[in-house]
Amino acid sequence: MKEVDLVIRGARIVSPDRIIEASVAIAGEQIVAVGHDDTMPPAREEMRADGLYLLPGAIDSHVHFRDPGYPNKETWKTGSAAAAMGGVTTVFEMPNTNPATGTLEALRMKQKAAEASYCDFGIHGLLGDDTVDRLEELLDAGVTSFKAFVGNTFGNLPAPTDGALLEGFEKLAPLGIRTVVHAENSSILFRRQKKMQDAGRIDAMAHLAARPAVAEIEAIGRVLTLAEWTGARVHIAHHSAADSLFLLREAKRRGVDVTAETCPQYLLLNTDHMLKLGGIMRLNPPIREARHNQPLWDALMDGTLDMIATDHAPHAPEEKTRESIWDCDCGFPGVETQMPLMLTEVNRGRASLMDYVRWSSVAPAKAWGLYGTKGVIAPGAHADIAFVDMERAGILSQNKLQSISKISPWNGRPVKGYPLHTLLSCLSSVIVGRDRIDPAAERVSAILAADFRPSEAAIEELCKREFAKMKEEEED
Repeated sequence: MKEVDLVIRGARIVSPDRIIEASVAIAGEQIVAVGHDDTMPPAREEMRADGLYLLPGAIDSHVHFRDPGYPNKETWKTGSAAAAMGGVTTVFEMPNTNPATGTLEALRMKQKAAEASYCDFGIHGLLGDDTVDRLEELLDAGVTSFKAFVGNTFGNLPAPTDGALLEGFEKLAPLGIRTVVHAENSSILFRRQKKMQDAGRIDAMAHLAARPAVAEIEAIGRVLTLAEWTGARVHIAHHSAADSLFLLREAKRRGVDVTAETCPQYLLLNTDHMLKLGGIMRLNPPIREARHNQPLWDALMDGTLDMIATDHAPHAPEEKTRESIWDCDCGFPGVETQMPLMLTEVNRGRASLMDYVRWSSVAPAKAWGLYGTKGVIAPGAHADIAFVDMERAGILSQNKLQSISKISPWNGRPVKGYPLHTLLSCLSSVIVGRDRIDPAAERVSAILAADFRPSEAAIEELCKREFAKMKEEEED
């Protein structure tokens, strides 16, 4: 047999259907064999993965790397480093940079910036009134998909009119191109926010009051109506409200080609945290009341919601801690913390590892037309692999994030289950990780050489106490 570059031995490989014990052979950027250890070809390097699970690298369809335009918040280099350390091997980056990704010139600027990326990526172009006549040329120049900001958010891009949205869907439907939609009703948002401001409200809860769930309900219903009429493929971003889930269920039952994501913050955080953390928690759509958390979990389990994304949206600490909630920028980093947060819930029995692989990798790979090369550990697929230790415990620290943004609502949260290493096919199957960095990875070693030793006795004891406290709260 021909010699390969790497054989990983003794691992447990996770798919949406099963977990098997097998070895994996890799040549260049590709997996060439998966099977019994005795069947592996000779290799230039071998790696033991005893006790570890191999997961297809996570695909995050919703990140903001802020580049070009906001280098004080994030760059492609730092954002993709955070992704790699979080077990994420492919990202899709949003168009609300400066300039917005709605022209060929702006796209070329972003593509140039993205040359610094440590992970694979796609670029969402902007669908708006001013760009609807340029969709085809943006596709030809390299955008993979589009984003419509039906609800206002960072960058204050104008929401597309219904006419432009319909026209965009009509153009993209025959091409099979999916459009991501930030689904909130901008008219409701602007009017409610003005009322809050006129009343002198500057507290954190005023942000939620300005963005009620009905704004999401109305916008999702409108988008699904246009998608069904045109046959367009759509993707609902950062689904936050239990009240709008019925729209997705009914649309899927009717055959509308809609996928939807939610994020760890909508599953695990609520207004109780907002009251404690204030502007750090400001994002769009807002963190809602606790009653929304469990229905979103249920929707992931039954397939109403397809996938996990992060809406990784970093800002400088001073931009998140201003006195008035209206002056706090919206969003926070998430691409590095998503996997340990979700693996912790797996350890708590809320879902299985197979469920997690479906949400984090398989579903986004299928939604964006990547399945087969991404989203699976199998011969012919890209060698994008997260090495996970389900027993590894620690405390999330915002100061250790690879992101420029060192402020996070997850700071101090205990977790159990970590991606120890990440194999990146786009770097010719370089391995980066908390305990090991491939000697060939010279250009990533400096930024990814994190000192992470969460298994010390003191931290383990703290984790045990925190998990016991969480269990008591659930029982209450």
